[in-house]
Amino acid sequence: MSDLAELLERFRRGPELVATVLTGAAGPELDFVPEPGKWSVRQIVAHLADDEIVISDRFRRVIAEENPTLLWFDQEAWAANLNYARRKTSESLETLRRLRAENYDLLKELPEAAFARTGTHSRLGTMTVARMLEDYAKHVESHARQIKEVRDRYREARRQASGQS
Repeated sequence: MSDLAELLERFRRGPELVATVLTGAAGPELDFVPEPGKWSVRQIVAHLADDEIVISDRFRRVIAEENPTLLWFDQEAWAANLNYARRKTSESLETLRRLRAENYDLLKELPEAAFARTGTHSRLGTMTVARMLEDYAKHVESHARQIKEVRDRYREARRQASGQS
């Protein structure tokens, strides 16, 4: 399997990694904030859904247009103003799954040369389709690990609260 094929597969699998680490999460566990300034599981999954909306646009612009500008977005403002703390985790996960599948279907059909097309990110500079693919595969993988860590900390906090060691 080529590096590009492996990267596309990692990209495709991202939402299932998230679904796996979410298995059994419910109730107060979804809203547990491990420390001030950190996100809950619910907020992380809402962020992933909204980020997939953003990257859907970015991929399409770079594939279709000549060196488009890709705007940075303030994820903290999105979290606060788009009410990540109240969003339904199941709906956020479904949005992530659906959009990721559509993005994967778009990307897997591209000729290899299309992965060298560029856009200019307003903060990060020149980005190729290949770099965006790698970054977005890593992004979901990183947040899946973060969800697992938040859930582990929730369980530890519950153990401590109940006096168990």
